[in-house]
Amino acid sequence: MKFMKLGSKPDTFQTDGNNFRYVATELASDIIVNVGDVKFYLHKFPLLSKSARLQKLVTTTNEENSDEVHIPDIPGGPATFEICAKFCYGMTVTLNAYNVVATYCAAEYLGMNETIEKGNLTYKIEVFLNSSIFRSWKDSIIVLQTTKSLLPLSEDLKLVAHCINSIASKASVDISKVDWSYSYNRKKLPEENGNDPNWNGVRNLSRAQGLVG
Repeated sequence: MKFMKLGSKPDTFQTDGNNFRYVATELASDIIVNVGDVKFYLHKFPLLSKSARLQKLVTTTNEENSDEVHIPDIPGGPATFEICAKFCYGMTVTLNAYNVVATYCAAEYLGMNETIEKGNLTYKIEVFLNSSIFRSWKDSIIVLQTTKSLLPLSEDLKLVAHCINSIASKASVDISKVDWSYSYNRKKLPEENGNDPNWNGVRNLSRAQGLVG
């Protein structure tokens, strides 16, 4: 499975019970982000430098003399928001086929795009999807399955279409040109290396078709 690591700082997120998250630091938190039933005690600067939505929400709370914001409908809920928050802090996070769609939808929801900061989270995820995920048959199928729980946003972001196109392109490839996974675990037969003068391609093609079926 393909994966991508972002950030380099240690993960200093701490849990206090089931409903509280905070960053272990000497600096006191100056913002509370409510995501569902979980409260995140965080700091404005790293969050606002990367999220347009949080900028707007904090502006509103300042006018109301409050230090709490509420984002109850973020895709993926508290777990995905935590990934986005860690990215804002520069902490190490790992994206893979199972969490990349939810993280991408959450990043779009939070407005973590290039207009706020170059190399923001949505851009990095797009690079990861195009350079790794959509090049893998298995990862494309996993990602397509995860889009179901994130409709209609995952469809609006063209993720469903990209997955289907990726899978379709691989399904239509000429199987005689495919290196099947079984071949990496053994030595190739003479005919597969083109060293058998009596080889006509039929036996190898039959084996490949058997694997597909």
